[in-house]
Amino acid sequence: MTTPPGRHRVVVTGIGMVNPLGTGTETVWTRLLAGTSGVGPIQAFDAGRLPVRIAAEVTDFDPADWLTSKEVRRLDRFCHFAIAAAELAVERAGLDGIDRDGAATVIGSAIGGAGTMRAGVLKDATAPHMVSPFFVPSSIVNMGAGTVAQRFGFRGPGAAPVTACASSADAIGQAYRLVRDGYAGAALAGGSEACIASPLVAGFANLRALSRRNDEPQRASRPFTADRDGFVMGEGATMLLLETAESAEARGAYVYAEICGYGQTSDAYHVTAPDPTGRGAARAMLAALREAGLKPDEIDHINAHGTSTPFSDAAETKAIKSAFGSHSGNLAVSSTKSMTGHLLGASGATETAFCALSIDRGVIPPTINQDAADPECDLDYVPNTARPYEVRAALSNSFAFGGQNVALALQRFVRE
Repeated sequence: MTTPPGRHRVVVTGIGMVNPLGTGTETVWTRLLAGTSGVGPIQAFDAGRLPVRIAAEVTDFDPADWLTSKEVRRLDRFCHFAIAAAELAVERAGLDGIDRDGAATVIGSAIGGAGTMRAGVLKDATAPHMVSPFFVPSSIVNMGAGTVAQRFGFRGPGAAPVTACASSADAIGQAYRLVRDGYAGAALAGGSEACIASPLVAGFANLRALSRRNDEPQRASRPFTADRDGFVMGEGATMLLLETAESAEARGAYVYAEICGYGQTSDAYHVTAPDPTGRGAARAMLAALREAGLKPDEIDHINAHGTSTPFSDAAETKAIKSAFGSHSGNLAVSSTKSMTGHLLGASGATETAFCALSIDRGVIPPTINQDAADPECDLDYVPNTARPYEVRAALSNSFAFGGQNVALALQRFVRE
């Protein structure tokens, strides 16, 4: 790829993760490659009354390791995750030489402060005068970006995209363009979600969107299989530190991968269902490739949206075939949601980070629970076992309720 005059190449120099597989990028990556499932019985509340009693929860996280006691009390769990993931990304990348006045913070979330909202609504029903004065600032979606910017003194552009399950993919795409076009020298970008709350689980369950495999939770998320029956809700956060290639080289920062393309489209089809033809998703992938200056046959790997819902997985398979034609059979297509569950607004950032790690480490994570082939889903889904592969370039797909489609293109960083 040749960068146009006046534009910068954008690289990933820090990755921080908190999710159902663990806290810390190396812990998460090791468990991901081992095919470990993060799904289990819901612990956050008594789900006995619900038809769905499983989720992919973050279980080994103590906010007191990252925040003061006052911050723990005042901030929602999604902010706890965001700050911890950002700390981990910064710990890896360092900030020496970064102009914080020009550094951006772009962090998406689909729901925001779900726990805070539920507590406030319950309190309002009986004693409105007792609703916390921190109800609003703790629950609004942009507080993830706000608290992270405050933590690191990032005073450049700030934003909080809300496009449901594409939120953090949009966050990374927007941050990438801010850095590429010179509006920010660096950015913390990603997403955070803490959505394992009774009303949300009940709502998704009543929508028939969730798997009901309560008796075998680790086998519940099974993208692209013939017997898939819905997604598994997850939670967590992923943050990436993005900066110009010039900055990274000047600082001596380690580079995981280069972000080189961002495609967005809308299905304009249905509130919750994807366009069954996959047209919008295919157009998003092709738009990302065009921006990256990559040909379809230069992509080796796709981290699929792959939710484990019947309609979505079939539509995504059609979209990949439409976008890649005869090359689609050569692609290694993983759905890491088979292990992490669906982190909603944090899923796009998490899966983009996995693409960067695949490029950096030369290995592609598996899609687990692949034991019932679906003739409609007939691509190479890297079944059950991680695969060593020198990935040149990869796509991360994120598709959302409302019909928003996002694809991000990454490639191995080669100095010009």
